[in-house]
Amino acid sequence: LEKPPPRPEHPWFAPDQPPVILGAGELCSRQDFATLLRAFARLRARRNCRLIVLGRGRQRAALIRQSEELGVTQDVDFPGFVSEPQRFMAHAAAFALTSRWEGAPVVLIEAMSSGTPVVSTDCPGGSREILGGGRLGPLVPIGNDRALDAALEALLTNPPPRQQLQSAARK
Repeated sequence: LEKPPPRPEHPWFAPDQPPVILGAGELCSRQDFATLLRAFARLRARRNCRLIVLGRGRQRAALIRQSEELGVTQDVDFPGFVSEPQRFMAHAAAFALTSRWEGAPVVLIEAMSSGTPVVSTDCPGGSREILGGGRLGPLVPIGNDRALDAALEALLTNPPPRQQLQSAARK
């Protein structure tokens, strides 16, 4: 088991903070972070947690507005591009990929290699193969915030063993 990288400088990763759910990618409609925000708002209504979405893109202002409308602004952060996303991945409680389609979701492999539990939409482009048909992490229908909420709650409640995810990612 590799030693995890140091915690990111972000204050939400300090000890004794609520669990952080992480998303990463271009802030565009293909990545569908709007569904992640809706799922997070549902989850946040029942459980203390936070959401960080790494990346830049044209939808940033709309996503911030959506988090305000959902009433979760204080628990959502869009820090933009970060040079070492692995530090965020390694210390997140869960990673969510909500794409409508992917070329090849390398970010899923990166999250798994850091031992972070992952959930993904069952989108065209490889998520199903990487997650072993759902064996290594839940697959949810594209755009379904209820299913994503349930999958995130399950990962936070009963995360798979880090070593299992790391060894699957190495393959």
